[in-house]
Amino acid sequence: MSVIMYRFEKSSKWMKRYARPLELARWTYHFDGGQKEDVLRILAAFQNEDGGFGHGIEPDFWLPKSSPMATWAAGQVLMEVDADSNDLIVQKMISYLIKNYNHDTGMWTSVLPENNDYPHAIWWNWSEDVQKNWMFNPSAELAAFLIHWSPENSDGAHVGWSSIEKAIERLMNASQMDKHEIQNFQALTKIMQKYENEFNRRLSYSFNSVCDKVYELIENCMEKDPSKWSTGYLPLPLDFIDGPEHPLFEKNKTLVEQNIQFFLDELKEDGYWDVSWGWGMYPDEYPIARRYWQGILTVNRYKLLKNFY
Repeated sequence: MSVIMYRFEKSSKWMKRYARPLELARWTYHFDGGQKEDVLRILAAFQNEDGGFGHGIEPDFWLPKSSPMATWAAGQVLMEVDADSNDLIVQKMISYLIKNYNHDTGMWTSVLPENNDYPHAIWWNWSEDVQKNWMFNPSAELAAFLIHWSPENSDGAHVGWSSIEKAIERLMNASQMDKHEIQNFQALTKIMQKYENEFNRRLSYSFNSVCDKVYELIENCMEKDPSKWSTGYLPLPLDFIDGPEHPLFEKNKTLVEQNIQFFLDELKEDGYWDVSWGWGMYPDEYPIARRYWQGILTVNRYKLLKNFY
């Protein structure tokens, strides 16, 4: 523990020198007694007049226009600080999500054509039928945001349940799934836990069976060979198992402990974590995104480690 605390102090100094204001506000909120209002104030700088978010809040695509994916990134921060449904930033976001929902597919568009006009990683490139690669990433989680922050029987709640119904059909008929989409579904189950009774009443699958399916897909997706973890961008145990209370923790306890040590070994001497991916394009802009990601990874991983110590 003393080693972790020593590294934490170095990381704290690094964050205050180099992190974006948003990640520094999150760091201060979690570790230095900061206020959620400071996080919300800085987060609002990424919000557009239509209520959606853009402006590179997700550093791998720099589209200033609102997009569902950027709005999802903002929604995660809002959940993290327990934003209230009455907060203006939340109300504006809900309005954007209602207006941009595709009732036919039950999804929000994951990648917009305008992505191609701004610096971005190659996987954020738009092309025809690209939605098939993304499916309910991030729609499953966006739908849960709507339920969480919308009054019962409101337009937001109706849209949320409509999306969730289609998302669960996708989930329950899948034999495998991309790491990120699984994470969206796991977040959905966490948010929807307090709505379990209504979930069971509205949907043809029970809430417990949906949770079991998520855990099954996690087990199928998770890379369980530690020797491969440093070879690329892989789905690691700690991408899913976020604390000792997680249902898969006991079964995978040794792997989780190895993953914690792997993260500690990967921590740079200056106190930050680096990314394990490149863009494959935009060589001048990528280093900027890389620096932003270092701050995001550092606050996210210390948050995670805090759950285990």
